[in-house]
Amino acid sequence: MIEVQNLTRKYGNHTAVDSISFKIEDGRIYGFLGPNGAGKSTTMNIITGCLAATSGTVTVNGCDIFEEPVKAKKCIGYLPEIPPLYPDMTPLEYLRFVGRAKGMKKAELNEAIPTVMAKTGISDVANKLIKSLSKGYKQRVGIAQAILGNPHVVILDEPTVGLDPKQIVEIRNLIKELGENHTVILSSHILPEVSEVCDEIIIISNGEIVASDTAENLISHFNPSTVTEVVIKGDADSAANAVAQLDEVKEVEIDDGATDGTAKLVITSGDDIREKLAEVFMNNGILVISMNLSKASLEDIFLEVTSENLHMLTGGAPVQETPAYNVAEDAGNAVDETNDNIVDETNNNSSEEADE
Repeated sequence: MIEVQNLTRKYGNHTAVDSISFKIEDGRIYGFLGPNGAGKSTTMNIITGCLAATSGTVTVNGCDIFEEPVKAKKCIGYLPEIPPLYPDMTPLEYLRFVGRAKGMKKAELNEAIPTVMAKTGISDVANKLIKSLSKGYKQRVGIAQAILGNPHVVILDEPTVGLDPKQIVEIRNLIKELGENHTVILSSHILPEVSEVCDEIIIISNGEIVASDTAENLISHFNPSTVTEVVIKGDADSAANAVAQLDEVKEVEIDDGATDGTAKLVITSGDDIREKLAEVFMNNGILVISMNLSKASLEDIFLEVTSENLHMLTGGAPVQETPAYNVAEDAGNAVDETNDNIVDETNNNSSEEADE
């Protein structure tokens, strides 16, 4: 489990993350959403230990990411938006390198690497140079390194960006499989993808959590109305009056601009009332040409909870979420400390293997 408490990250006078708190429960897939500049990437980088926080705490399986970084990071597998690949290595060489950096012993690697390669579908390119692989295969190699060592939590930042439709479907299916044995945090701008894959969704805007729940509950909470569009042939006013008698109907709009004798009724209600509508039309001798139901999508909710707030606070201008000089400085400090620990552990493991 990941627990974030009062997490804040500032860059000078700009607050990228503003005292946010949330929990990530075991065995679920979470979608982490936010517009550009909202603090989403900053939060993910802090959770993974790649970036320091101004204040607040992050614990991973009880380990504080700042006080016990090596222990906490052993619980996390991370795929950044740009996979950290070495193009002149083969996937096999790269995974061995990553495994040693994670402190895995030779025997563990010999067992784990074929497993993660099979799971991510890269066994057939194991000995090809990474620079010769397609974008889809490179993403798979990135996911393979993230799940190497069987981490408790897998964090994927935009894992399907730049992929073709077939590759996107394959990666989505892989994420669903990972969710069976790992806790997964998925960041994506493809909202239908998040809605399809994730159990719960966290939306961040202007550095604050503005919504957190399942997609279904978010839609019900922020936009509970159901809209039914009915194309009829006949007297639109009479049809609208008949429909308005139903208790569930909140509003009826008439669009009678068609020249073929048809009209469209746009009916807003609390529930799906197509069955009752059909009965009303039949009883009033109104011919129904078509009837379509539409509900609010996750995209509608995302825009509702982020756009107005972000626009007001930025005056319509984009927010610079992570100034490069700050990120490089802080990330460099974190990496230096972590690398020292990794080198010590790797040297110890090498000595143990030599003894074996």
